[in-house]
Amino acid sequence: MTTEHRVTVTTGIARLHASPGLAGPGRLGLVTNHTGVLPDLRPAAPALLEAGARLVALFGPEHGLHGTGQAGESEAVRTDPATGLPVHDTYGCDAERLDKLLIDSGVDALVYDLQDIGARFYTYVWTMFDLMVSAARTGVRFVVADRPNPLGGLVSEGPLLDPAYAGFVGRAPVPVRHGLTCGELARYLNTSAVLDAAGSAADLTVIEAVGWRRAMDAEATGLPWVAPSPNMPTTATATVYPGTCLFEGTNLSEGRGTTQPFETVGAPYIDARFAPALAELALPGVHFRDLRFVPTFHKHAGRPLRGVQLHVTDRETFAPVRTAVAMLATLRGLYPDDFAWHTPDGGAEGTGHRHFIDLLWGSDRLRRAVDAGDDPLKLCDPPAPPARWAGGDALLYA
Repeated sequence: MTTEHRVTVTTGIARLHASPGLAGPGRLGLVTNHTGVLPDLRPAAPALLEAGARLVALFGPEHGLHGTGQAGESEAVRTDPATGLPVHDTYGCDAERLDKLLIDSGVDALVYDLQDIGARFYTYVWTMFDLMVSAARTGVRFVVADRPNPLGGLVSEGPLLDPAYAGFVGRAPVPVRHGLTCGELARYLNTSAVLDAAGSAADLTVIEAVGWRRAMDAEATGLPWVAPSPNMPTTATATVYPGTCLFEGTNLSEGRGTTQPFETVGAPYIDARFAPALAELALPGVHFRDLRFVPTFHKHAGRPLRGVQLHVTDRETFAPVRTAVAMLATLRGLYPDDFAWHTPDGGAEGTGHRHFIDLLWGSDRLRRAVDAGDDPLKLCDPPAPPARWAGGDALLYA
């Protein structure tokens, strides 16, 4: 017995495939990876070539063109075997190198098609931003083939990033959970941060995703889910990620090296008190299950850990950012001598090394509040509509 899967949304890349002229004239470069597929899962690059698009180059983000790289990695692919096109790795490139890539590639326009997650620290949107800045500097047009935000577009969560804490997990003042599509985010950034960085806005076109409404999450679109990166296997992962990614800034495992990354967190020092303490908070839309696990790689690889799995029971009321902040405060209260913040360059706390949690949160306020025993939930604004921070001019969908 089979169940029909009804697709209700036409993505920007599907519209471009049907009408290649939507990207405008000239030679095209496609910023993409394995998520750049049509609704029937055909890879977009060869499909665009077959449709007559003047595609001359591909540009890959973190994790690489085929998505095999782990966090902080890309791939050594230089030619795409499916199309024969050159592949330019953008990950880790500074502004000068990106400008040279665009100039040397000979493209007249870049088409961006990557599946975002809806969280500020997911790096694909900052690949988009960096390339928009480079496009503005070099006179290359920028086209976003838009896709739905898998978390929906009704809610944003968390504070705007403080520019003093800008990095590749956040270049500009955007909330932790932003509530925009990539096309909307591009429109917002183009009139603010891109303009500031490049001295002029990019020549931007957004090919909208027809049929998407802000109340739709990933399942409501009917589109197939392609894991955007190795540790984002399911839509359940994406649902919790805007919150539990904050555990990357701690000495807890965020579940990498398990089959349920970001749904699972734990550490060697967690005991039977943690899950009941979280249950007492009565956080909306989520239950916490006590569990034990052994990561196969990343933090605490090969060690038995104890922690919790987050079971989201109601996506509409679940607030991932507030939930994770409450978990951090609980950890500091229960395990003051064991819980610690993570400094990725290997430096210890108090030695002047930057804390990764500050880059993820967008300031040092969360870390300082948790360490002081203050209520960090005061730092979490109530979930708000994206228009409150991005302005109505950035929004494309009802």
